[in-house]
Amino acid sequence: MSTVLAPIPALRSGIRESLGDAELADFDALADELIGIDRLGIAYSGGVDSALLLAVAAEVLGRDHVVALLGVSPSLAASERRIARDVAARIGVELVEFDPGEAELAGYRANGLDRCFFCKSALFTAIDERIVAEHDLDAVAYGENIDDSARPDRPGSRAAREHRVLAPLAAAGLTKPRIRALARALDLPVADKPAAPCLASRIPHGEEVTPEKLRQVEDAESVVRAQGFSDCRVRHHGTVARIEVPETELDRLLDPAVRRSLIRGVREAGFLHVAFDLAGLQSGLFSLTLLKGAAHD
Repeated sequence: MSTVLAPIPALRSGIRESLGDAELADFDALADELIGIDRLGIAYSGGVDSALLLAVAAEVLGRDHVVALLGVSPSLAASERRIARDVAARIGVELVEFDPGEAELAGYRANGLDRCFFCKSALFTAIDERIVAEHDLDAVAYGENIDDSARPDRPGSRAAREHRVLAPLAAAGLTKPRIRALARALDLPVADKPAAPCLASRIPHGEEVTPEKLRQVEDAESVVRAQGFSDCRVRHHGTVARIEVPETELDRLLDPAVRRSLIRGVREAGFLHVAFDLAGLQSGLFSLTLLKGAAHD
């Protein structure tokens, strides 16, 4: 059951005055990117980037002028959906959930290095064709920050440009640490939430993305988190599940009871073999490995 969170107090009621100089400057820089928009739709995931954008937009434009747009498909874990709902409710804006239909695209299922392009293209196409008119939106934005825009493994940003989706966080020059700092100052509950890329990122490029594989990954990661790990990835290698947890938490795998529970639960998720990666959690592992290899060819 989702936790009921209290609404975030309006910045106009005094929170703005409590911001430190750095956070206030970032708030104003982000607000400047939103001035002139009447009704804004935000491609929203419940992560800190899109949640901060949603919260600031709600204060700048008014809560009735901002709509959170949550794409719901097999690649979104149920736990992430619950968090997104709770945070949108706390911010106090309308949440629209819809199926972007990326699984219908052959390019997405093929799982090449450009998988994120097809995923984001499906998302923004669905928003353009089904939601913009229905909710009388003047513009659509998403939570890309300035760090993301410089990474080589973000083909989804090309889809955003093709659909003329705004990236206010990047335009305001906000880095991830500054986004987290402002989110903490605004009392957003996801200020320190670890990054949660879609479940398809656990499947090696070139291997087909299927609903069954996504379900296996989601179930297995639920098992890992139930053992108290703060974050994890379960990489899908056919019959083998390769578990990554933060390097600082690897010693918990030495506990026989923890290890037995993980092996049993991950096998119940549909894997025959369970491996623990001693390198720890590695964000963007599959994409960055291939990109680095291509750079050396």
